Amino acid sequence: MSNNYFKFKQFVIFQDKTAMKVGTDGVLLGTWVKADNPKNILDIGTGTGLIALISAQRFKNSIITAIDINKSASEQAQENVENSKFKNQITVLNLSLQDFVKNNNKKFDLIVSNPPFFKESLKSDDNDKNIARHNIKLSYNDLIKLSSEILSEKGKVCLIFPSEQEKNIKEIILQNNLFINKITYVKTTPTKMHKRVLMEISHIKTNIIQDSLVIEKSRHNYSDEFFNLVKDFYL
Repeated sequence: MSNNYFKFKQFVIFQDKTAMKVGTDGVLLGTWVKADNPKNILDIGTGTGLIALISAQRFKNSIITAIDINKSASEQAQENVENSKFKNQITVLNLSLQDFVKNNNKKFDLIVSNPPFFKESLKSDDNDKNIARHNIKLSYNDLIKLSSEILSEKGKVCLIFPSEQEKNIKEIILQNNLFINKITYVKTTPTKMHKRVLMEISHIKTNIIQDSLVIEKSRHNYSDEFFNLVKDFYL
């Protein structure tokens, strides 16, 4: 995935201007989300615009706002959107979530984010990469708190994050009077511990659906579950 572009079935993602490239996390989140014809979708930290474009392909009648605090990432996302057949569905804004919420008067039916992570890991000398990979500008607390403020009554927030952050994020969700509806634990292979968590949260309390997803049965041999998620996107 180190090429300057990544080709999907219905769009192409160029990634030469962004610190963070196309990765499995973004594809997983974009395809894992379940929603019933969401009208307004917000993609927080859009990066290349990948999740926004996946959402546009999946939800034909949606209006998508994609925001990113990084100027070069926003420019890259805008180019990828403009070069796609989904350009009339997506608006890209170079804004932090904090500034976006201050000036926003819209409620969102679906909020998706592959947020900054590696909270405890070492930072690099690349400031853009630090902002993209570490929660320097957007903490998990801000992400969840601000998302709750602009989430519609029946809307959903869907996130992917490292497994070691699960306890912390569950506490933040509780503090903000939200509820977990679904959790999927992601393993790269059947024998490894899960490293990622996919989570759906909302204002509505339900029985929590909990399951797991294995990406590869063996090296370069995708599991049926993963294949069924990505088959409409990967070539």
